Amino acid sequence: MPATCFFTGKTTSRGMKRVWRGQAISKGGFGLKPTGITRRTFKPNLQAVTAIVDGAPTRVRASAKAIKQGLVVKPLKRKYGYTRQQKAAAAAH
Repeated sequence: MPATCFFTGKTTSRGMKRVWRGQAISKGGFGLKPTGITRRTFKPNLQAVTAIVDGAPTRVRASAKAIKQGLVVKPLKRKYGYTRQQKAAAAAH
């Protein structure tokens, strides 16, 4: 299963890791020099959640940012919540 958010499409990205060596000039040194510059990966913070997709509860992987933004609509956990919604919809008509 690829590391991809279902809602935002966020995937693994590439970057560099940088290690610094030396003492700062302000502390009496000759300055910091970058050493050990290597490749690294940045992975999205994916969470397995049950979300309503196309009207049905489905298990998907969503990023934490998508959950915070409210893109993930979770199903109700109690059956009586659905009957309350049905009564409210019937009263509105």
